[in-house]
Amino acid sequence: MEGNNAIEKVKTWPKAVKEYVNDLKLEMRRVTWPSRKQVESTTAVVIITVFAFAAYFQVVDQVLAKSINQLTHALAK
Repeated sequence: MEGNNAIEKVKTWPKAVKEYVNDLKLEMRRVTWPSRKQVESTTAVVIITVFAFAAYFQVVDQVLAKSINQLTHALAK
C-alpha cells in the first residue's frame, strides 16, 4: 500500500510544479516594481548610511579602546 502511495505522489508532482510556476508568474505580474530613479536613490541612502555608521562605530571603538587602555594602565600601577 505504501508503495502505491509513493507512486501516486510521484505522478502528481509534475502537475503540482506546473501549478506552482503558473501561480508564481501570476503573482510576479502583480508586483509593483520601483523605477530606476527610486532604486538609485534608495541605494545611495543605504550606502551613505553604512558609511555613517562605520564612522560612528570607529569613533566609539577608538574612545572605548583608549579608555580601557588608560584604565588598565592606571590599575597596573
